Amino acid sequence: MLTNTSITTQKKFRGALSSLADNMKKNYELYLLSLPMFIYIVVFHYGPMYGVQIAFKDFTPVKGISGSPWVGFEHFIRFFKSYHFWTLLKNTLGISVYSLAVGFPCPIILALMLNEVRHKYFKKTIQMVTYAPHFISVVVLVGIMTTFLSPNTGVINHFIKKLGMEPIAFLEKPEWFKTLYVLSGVWQRVGWNSIIYMAALSSIDVQLHEAAIVDGSNKLQRIYYIDIPGIIPTAVILLILNMGNIMSVGFEKVFLMQNPLNLRSSEVISTYVYKVGLMGGEFSFSAAVGLFNSVVNFALLVIVNRIAGRVGDTRLW
Repeated sequence: MLTNTSITTQKKFRGALSSLADNMKKNYELYLLSLPMFIYIVVFHYGPMYGVQIAFKDFTPVKGISGSPWVGFEHFIRFFKSYHFWTLLKNTLGISVYSLAVGFPCPIILALMLNEVRHKYFKKTIQMVTYAPHFISVVVLVGIMTTFLSPNTGVINHFIKKLGMEPIAFLEKPEWFKTLYVLSGVWQRVGWNSIIYMAALSSIDVQLHEAAIVDGSNKLQRIYYIDIPGIIPTAVILLILNMGNIMSVGFEKVFLMQNPLNLRSSEVISTYVYKVGLMGGEFSFSAAVGLFNSVVNFALLVIVNRIAGRVGDTRLW
């Protein structure tokens, strides 16, 4: 026999479905417009999640996913006990934290500086110059780095020789790998990432600045007390999203910059999964390593989002 609570819940559910159906009929054009995106997400993001179960199986292509036997957490335990584990974790976290510490504030600083530029053509020129590297592919970027940093013909080492010092093989030294990775990433993305902060700054009420000028505030005071508080909600949301990807170091760039001489600093989880899974044929083990990486990212996203919600009013959910 149904209780009053269950009857009320069913009525609310039916009311929600009816409201959704009416909304879909009224705005069917918008739903049709978003349908390709919905299909893409389901097919390419949720569909492949069926294969995650091979991380808990001894997968063989002949038997398939359903026919392979279950082994539980055997692959995870093997990875945690492997001598690669701490090296991979240190390199992945080191590159990610370094990238976040250097790369996160740079677009904010650039946006604040551009917001104060009043010369129209000079501002557009700076924007064009800083946005352009975003459209350079990773392969071309690494090729440029290889050419510029060559110990024999590179421009950088040419100046080093002019100063009377010995040339440095930057890409072959493990201690230089993280710095080169991070700084080249900042150069490529700082302009493009500043766009969202420029949009947030443009939404700040001009009357606040006018009132501050009347009160005698200078530019630095207006930036500190008006502009920065105005973009903090945007910055917090982007920080939460970045923290949720802190274990996801880009595979392509690391792999292209990698060589046997800098391997102890450049081997990260994504490249290790590629080598073990696709090149080594250990599909279940590589799936377990990749799943561990995703779980850590998800846990960090939830934790940072909760901290942001407690400290301030800005959070993802």
